Amino acid sequence: MSILFQGRATGATAVKQSLWHRFVMFWVHHLRQALTSLGEIWLTPASSLLTVAVIGVSLTLPVTLHLMVKNLQQVSSSVDQAAQISLFLKADTNETQIAELIALLQANPEVADVQFIDKSQALAEFTAESGFGDALSYIEDNPLPHVMLVTPKNTSSVAASALLSTLQQERYVELAKLDIGWLERLDAIVSLVRQVAIAVALLLMVAVLLVVGNTIRLMVLNKKDEIEVMKLVGATNSYIQRPFLYTGIWLGFFGGILTFLIEEVLLWWLKQGIASVTQLYDSSIALQPLSLAELGYLLLVAVALGFVGSFLAVHRTISQIEATGI
Repeated sequence: MSILFQGRATGATAVKQSLWHRFVMFWVHHLRQALTSLGEIWLTPASSLLTVAVIGVSLTLPVTLHLMVKNLQQVSSSVDQAAQISLFLKADTNETQIAELIALLQANPEVADVQFIDKSQALAEFTAESGFGDALSYIEDNPLPHVMLVTPKNTSSVAASALLSTLQQERYVELAKLDIGWLERLDAIVSLVRQVAIAVALLLMVAVLLVVGNTIRLMVLNKKDEIEVMKLVGATNSYIQRPFLYTGIWLGFFGGILTFLIEEVLLWWLKQGIASVTQLYDSSIALQPLSLAELGYLLLVAVALGFVGSFLAVHRTISQIEATGI
């Protein structure tokens, strides 16, 4: 190989090594500054703990409302029996037609379960529970119709109403009934709580941004002399800002962890009261905690709030600090 091409090859290798070195050192600098910012938080425990506490408590309310919506939806989806549609069949419906209707309903993808109640069985149950057994014994013909109890797969009020309209059109059905009043009220409550949760979350996110921004701004002002010296020796604003941005990220991360711990304590405390109530109604309702995915979203939102709040504060504050002569 000639000296010309050898020099070019050596130069190309040097460029590759230089780029790789710059890439490695980029992440080394970021890791060093991240750990340094964590050490700065440790050196100021009082103010840092106060900021973390404010972030954790601020995020607790929207997370609590989210869990409330989540558990209300669980309650509404677990009471299938209350969302049953009662189909009263025509008086002249025979056994073949009943079997045909049952098969048709079971094949419907919107139907979860079908239960048939014979009119003689219904009369026996009514006689035993009503206390009018002696009076009913004088009735020759059974006045009660055959009934089918249809459980929808989707128990929301809109889906149940749509299925009710469809089943009402069946030729063997005389009357179809569904008590959806409580379903509509429950859906309205869930929708209201969801809207309140969104509004409260937005307001408290703004509060978190202000708290983090004010904390970082005070930290920047406390290090004003150091920043001026760093600017004199040629440090860029982005290099100076980086440790403060990591500080905001750490504050948001610890605030999210604190929110999760507070939620776990609240759920543990509420489980005792819920257990006593469910025993009275002979039912079992288990409160659903935050899932791993929801915990990840919580930490991501908290870190993002810490980063944005610190960026808005540090970018403006550092740009206003000019290098002065020594």
